[in-house]
Amino acid sequence: MIAIIDYGMGNLRSVQKAFAFLGAEARITDDPAVIAGASHVVLPGVGAFRDAIARLRESGLDRAVTDTASAGKPLLGICLGMQLMYEWSEENGRYEGLGLFPGGITRIDAPGLKIPHMGWNTIATRACPLFDAGRELCVYFVHSYCAAEVRDDVTAAVCEYGQPFTAVACRGNVAAAQFHPEKSGAVGLEMLRRFAALQ
Repeated sequence: MIAIIDYGMGNLRSVQKAFAFLGAEARITDDPAVIAGASHVVLPGVGAFRDAIARLRESGLDRAVTDTASAGKPLLGICLGMQLMYEWSEENGRYEGLGLFPGGITRIDAPGLKIPHMGWNTIATRACPLFDAGRELCVYFVHSYCAAEVRDDVTAAVCEYGQPFTAVACRGNVAAAQFHPEKSGAVGLEMLRRFAALQ
């Protein structure tokens, strides 16, 4: 069973529906015991980093996420969920994240381009269990902040919008996408299918 963490900030039903379409059982939950018993865990998110990390910590769900990572279970962050997995964010101040990926989140630096970065854009893929390396895939973004640092040890896909940034991060059993796989058509569904199939 795939646990989709409900901390009050995220388009949870669309993620659940995408997994259901793939024939995978996914349950929306805010119960740490259910999350601990799941085979796979998804941390979605829409909104501001400050509010999201506060809600995770107030509810104790931050520990559910880090325990999942420590246990070696497949863990997927989506959009704000990806940003929360970094060490810090500068959105509306400076706030500490979950520290599953090194580095931090900064405002997109794209002079002359609209912020938020919203709509379809291409990503160039590297090695990651969610897709094949060396491909260009088109996916759907909605964000104003990003992981601007592109790192050989973490970055699994790169996008260009005024600047290059990490579109997918991967480290061991933990993966995260800045875009919305559940809104990215066949490409996103294939990523979610591969995630659900991870052991």
